[in-house]
Amino acid sequence: MQPAGHFAEQFSAFAVDVARLCAWLVLLAAVFVPLEHFWAGHPRRGGRRSVLSDLIYYFLSGFVPKLLLAVPVAFAAAAFHLLVPGGWYARAALLPVWFRLLAGLVVGDAGAYWGHRWSHEIPLLWRFHSLHHSAEDIDWLVNTRAHPLDMFFTRFCGLVPMYAIGLAQPMGNRFDTVPVIAALIGTMWGFFIHANLSWRFGPLERIVASPAFHHWHHTNDGPEALDKNYAALLPCMDLIFGTFHLPPDRLPGKYGTDTPVPARVAEQLLGPLLP
Repeated sequence: MQPAGHFAEQFSAFAVDVARLCAWLVLLAAVFVPLEHFWAGHPRRGGRRSVLSDLIYYFLSGFVPKLLLAVPVAFAAAAFHLLVPGGWYARAALLPVWFRLLAGLVVGDAGAYWGHRWSHEIPLLWRFHSLHHSAEDIDWLVNTRAHPLDMFFTRFCGLVPMYAIGLAQPMGNRFDTVPVIAALIGTMWGFFIHANLSWRFGPLERIVASPAFHHWHHTNDGPEALDKNYAALLPCMDLIFGTFHLPPDRLPGKYGTDTPVPARVAEQLLGPLLP
């Protein structure tokens, strides 16, 4: 009876996760579909391509990267606690949660910036990341159109600095809300900056990422605009490292990548793993 009971528990947990993802999907659609209708950056007539495959990736991204991250992040956290003097983490634990969260967002975005940039600059990583850039119509749902291993790598790069300097779980195995809230903010902002919106932030676009800022990351308008705007939240990362590009008066005219990407989801997932 124990194996059957264990299976029932696993199935129940899976069903809860599916229901949670469905509820979030409905909520996200209720927010972004009207926004993109009334404030579209690129007005559309009719539906767009690849909606079904993007929905598949939405659910895959809700399950697989989280499972892949669990063990590596736990090992990384344990290793840092062994290598870094204990007094450092003791002092970090005394910091207010709000301060650790704000600092964690900055440090995490710096780590994610380099993870994202390496995904463009290292051919092996680009094999996985090019799927995300294959979308020729950009909207909120494209946020999760990514290979699970690509999402795992970028998220891992963002989490490692937070654990390394004690901004996440400074007391070891105790539950900590900082990485959870930081991940939630990052995910929600990811949907926003991919949205097909005409909104501009003026001078604030150098401080916080806007849809226009990230749309220029997805452009295929020409070589001078490629491989820019890697930050997900803080454009100052791109300003510091020389990859900032944001024309003040227009959005990209063309999206996508010249790298061939298969049309079928199964081939998109398996292709980067094959020689």
